[in-house]
Amino acid sequence: MTSARSSIRDLLATGEKSFSFEFFPPKTEQGAINLWRSIRELEALRPTFVSVTYGAGGSTRDTTVEIVERVATDTTLTPVAHFTAVNHSTAELRQLIGRFASVGVTNLLALRGDPPGNPMGEWVRHPEGVEYAEELVQMIKACGDFCVGVAAFPYKHPRSPDIETDTRRFVEKCRAGADYAITQMFFKAEDYFRLRDRVAAQGCDIPILPGIMPVTQLSTIERSEQLSGAPFPPELAERFHAVADDSEALRQLGIEHCAELCQELLDAGAPGIHFITMNRSTATREVFGLLGAKAASTAAP
Repeated sequence: MTSARSSIRDLLATGEKSFSFEFFPPKTEQGAINLWRSIRELEALRPTFVSVTYGAGGSTRDTTVEIVERVATDTTLTPVAHFTAVNHSTAELRQLIGRFASVGVTNLLALRGDPPGNPMGEWVRHPEGVEYAEELVQMIKACGDFCVGVAAFPYKHPRSPDIETDTRRFVEKCRAGADYAITQMFFKAEDYFRLRDRVAAQGCDIPILPGIMPVTQLSTIERSEQLSGAPFPPELAERFHAVADDSEALRQLGIEHCAELCQELLDAGAPGIHFITMNRSTATREVFGLLGAKAASTAAP
């Protein structure tokens, strides 16, 4: 069992494959019930950690903090709090860092964050805030013994003019003190491998966890570019559209594709998998089960 003070850096350094789950703050009472049911169901899988997202513009800050505090105090899980700069002064950010530290939460994911209302809109720095995630990493590190993760973009950040600029920005975040990274979601292993190779070519060897979400409905494909910053692979979209009229077949295809993608990533040296759950546990648990069955069959004499 790990505690709220377990460092993700140290957990990854063991060399064991990491499996983690991402949740978002619910907006309704039923959403909260669903969230905590999922957390309890996934807790049984003994994940390396769980993370809780932060709404655009800091819109769910208080709810995020409350969930992370409860995970830290009421479960056996190691929580990671998403931490964004949008609409926050440096004084507010430091106060929030202190609040997390007060309940033993020392694992934070430093993100510049999306503009409120329109994730693809113009990013405006708070007049008393910070401009880049690199500065956020430095601020958190200066506040104490924190383990800090950052975001990585297999395609590239939507606001980056090109791949080279995006890679340089990522490496700057790492050199500012980041301990590990989690990618935005993607659907082709080659996208992850290209990211890993170009980062390594810059002399950066930070662990990069792939962010993965099973496709269980067509709306995920339709929203792919907004969710991941990359277009959904057209050849894969064809496979899903071929079973569009059969919801169960589509769901099963999504689970099987996700398990195959995860296995390919793990076999090629990815340090683990970070599952984006959308606060539902069933599909994620099925994927996890398929990976476990594959591992068991491989280990069998």
